[in-house]
Amino acid sequence: MASVSESLPPPSSTTGPIAWVRERLFSSPLNAVLTILAVWLLVMIIPALIEWGLVQAHFTAATSAECRGHPGACWAFIGEKYRFILFGLYPYDEQWRPLLAVLVLIGLIVATCMPLFWKPRLIVIWAVGLVVVGVLMWGGVFGLTYVEDTNWGGLPLTLILATFGIAVAFPLGLLLALGRRSRMPAIKTLCIIYIELIRGVPLISLLFMSSVMLPLFLPEGFSIDKLLRAQIAIILFSAAYIAEVVRGGLQAIPKGQYEGADSLGLSYAQKMGFVILPQALKIVIPPMVSLFISAFKDTSLVVIIGIYDLMQSTKASLNDPAWRGFSIEAYIFIAAIYFVFCFSMSKYSRNLEERLATGHKR
Repeated sequence: MASVSESLPPPSSTTGPIAWVRERLFSSPLNAVLTILAVWLLVMIIPALIEWGLVQAHFTAATSAECRGHPGACWAFIGEKYRFILFGLYPYDEQWRPLLAVLVLIGLIVATCMPLFWKPRLIVIWAVGLVVVGVLMWGGVFGLTYVEDTNWGGLPLTLILATFGIAVAFPLGLLLALGRRSRMPAIKTLCIIYIELIRGVPLISLLFMSSVMLPLFLPEGFSIDKLLRAQIAIILFSAAYIAEVVRGGLQAIPKGQYEGADSLGLSYAQKMGFVILPQALKIVIPPMVSLFISAFKDTSLVVIIGIYDLMQSTKASLNDPAWRGFSIEAYIFIAAIYFVFCFSMSKYSRNLEERLATGHKR
């Protein structure tokens, strides 16, 4: 006979897969109906997608004529156009350079996400990496052919716009958030005007103004190319939203934290850098990552000013008369690329949030 002090196993009705299904999927009549509807939709959709995308699909068609008139997907279109979709107008024989630049950028981002590199040397790594990316994309040195940025396009351009946009907008957003909570009226007013003005207009308007209006305010003989103008618009737009997210985190910090830092005699920079901002940034990790994902996807809006990002190069590939009519396959291809990057950011944010969850965990 088991001793009273020994722990007894939980009832079989509360553990195991059957208990999980009962609790998560059929816990109420409404949940049961929703579960049945979801299963029915999956049964209707998944077999049809497999039939269209795999069973009846064409993977090695020599011409588009072999795909036309058949019910399956024509993945041969991706095999024919993937280099143009990924690299745009970049010279065909030199496309190994933007491919290597993409790998360098991804390597920099991965290194930034690893605690092992959270040291001052990370700044040096980024500086060296960005120089390498610039040399690869522009060329003109080490025997590389010079390529103007007007010929850049596809995935490298999307990554460059998103990476530089987020990297520069983040510190600018921090300064704006601190300025909006400043006790100095002039700085606070300027930050409020900037944030509310930028957040009150869509990104498309900023891109259009940076492309059309900005050159009118520059001195005669001085010009900024289209790519840099688009980058500036993305940075200014993202910084305003980051500022509001950070301001929410600052307001969530208990007043006692501010008073405790003041009682220790810390300066404003020390109080913010060592006490307040680390806690505030930990709180706003989920909305901050949502902003980063939105910034990455919003780079597709540069198509309105004629920049061949990933979306624009895809649209251009569909204009080939020999391969018209396969837009579904093209957009599924770039949707998969966007999904991989966005899902990776979301997954990392969850891991980072769990790693930094030092208290008040629910």
